[in-house]
Amino acid sequence: MPITISTDPARQDLDAIHRILAGTYWSPGIRRDVVAEALRSSITAVAIDDATGATVGLARVVSDRATLAWLCDVFVLEAWRGQGISRRLIEELERHPDLQTVRRWCLATRDAEGLYAKFGYSRIPPTRNWMEKQGTPERWQERWQAAT
Repeated sequence: MPITISTDPARQDLDAIHRILAGTYWSPGIRRDVVAEALRSSITAVAIDDATGATVGLARVVSDRATLAWLCDVFVLEAWRGQGISRRLIEELERHPDLQTVRRWCLATRDAEGLYAKFGYSRIPPTRNWMEKQGTPERWQERWQAAT
């Protein structure tokens, strides 16, 4: 099944992307407005089914567009997996003109380490100086929006 990979923000189907991301393990219940802002503030590559125009995959990069890039929200719908779509999405982002001076790419995954290793990613040893702080669900999940 032929697909098109596009970095054109006009090709993003916000409703489809929100529906998919809200069901993932990394952003369960994420609000639509949060997804919209994330897409606006990022460089994205979408995989689009040429026959139907449906979004079948996405990869997103958060970056200063100079030195650091965080690859995130990579997904391919189950029916489309095994066709190299995630590889094409990542390659498209790595070729993006705004990301050519990036010296550090990072990501987090719990189930796709093998995919990312093909692109040169490796686990950060525990002796590294990386730290993190996670935001609370109240700031981004659907179930909390009504309470604010």
